Amino acid sequence: MPLTDFGLDELVRYQPELTDPKDFDEFWRGTLAEARAHDGEVKAERVTSQYGLRTVEVDDVRFPGWNGEPVAAWLIRPAGVDGPLPVVVTYIGYCGGRGLPTEHLFWSAAGYAQLVVDSRGQGHDTPDRGMGDGTQWVEGFMTRGIDSPENYYYRRLITDCVRAVDAVAQLPALDTDRIVLTGGSQGGGLAIAVAGLTGDRVAAVMPDVPFLCHFRHAVQIAGEGPYPEIAKYLRWHSRHRLEPTFDTLDYFDGAHFAQRATAPALFSVGLMDPVCPPSTVYAAFNRYAGQDRTMTVWPFADHSGGCGSTPPTQLAWLRERGLAPQL
Repeated sequence: MPLTDFGLDELVRYQPELTDPKDFDEFWRGTLAEARAHDGEVKAERVTSQYGLRTVEVDDVRFPGWNGEPVAAWLIRPAGVDGPLPVVVTYIGYCGGRGLPTEHLFWSAAGYAQLVVDSRGQGHDTPDRGMGDGTQWVEGFMTRGIDSPENYYYRRLITDCVRAVDAVAQLPALDTDRIVLTGGSQGGGLAIAVAGLTGDRVAAVMPDVPFLCHFRHAVQIAGEGPYPEIAKYLRWHSRHRLEPTFDTLDYFDGAHFAQRATAPALFSVGLMDPVCPPSTVYAAFNRYAGQDRTMTVWPFADHSGGCGSTPPTQLAWLRERGLAPQL
């Protein structure tokens, strides 16, 4: 594939003028306070034997998310280890769910606990009950509830993801001082959002080819993936909905969350990515507030990024920062 965006020299200097909503922090404080007011018990059921696994323990978890609604997750840990273990909270890419625990064995093999968070409405185990607002939308999730920040789908999903960090304290043998956030594409965008909303509760964040960043630019240049859903919506509604749509999206933009996040961060970018164009990733990276931030550049990669090279790169980076498990 050809390069889809600026050259690397331009990307590292890319500083678009972005203005976050004046009530951005108030909006998210209120959203999370409302969700936490529902509270509720975190439940974990041991299901290892159902999957024929011997070197890990698997718990089927439910924790309260948006509106107190139960969100599904897998907790996967090395067998026979008491902990407390550093925990890698993993968010999932677009239109995917937590899947099966057999799909998520890398981090436990490296000695970490892993909490794999389902995506409401996208996975099979966490329905999205907040979709009955009557808003017009096109296929997918990008325009569901886009009439206002209060109704937008990603308000619910990001809240779920923050509540996953809250749930860590109620799960067994996890080290709440060593919480690492990660995910690819949508999962990477969610990791940035949660890092910006949880402050020093997070020890590190690793967004891999992150989505949900620099919306106004992404919708104009992304040739593949979910951003064109918004372009299709605006094709029919731009006369009255153009600015209101982007005003809504500003509350969910990774570039705004990034300037509130301070944990050590390892980003990645594919310079031939048509789904999350490199300039959208750098828009968030270059605004990231933490002093310890690193970008892994995959020069000839599309949206698959570093493929199999990504996990060992992340593992080495965590070890350099003292976040390896002590086994």
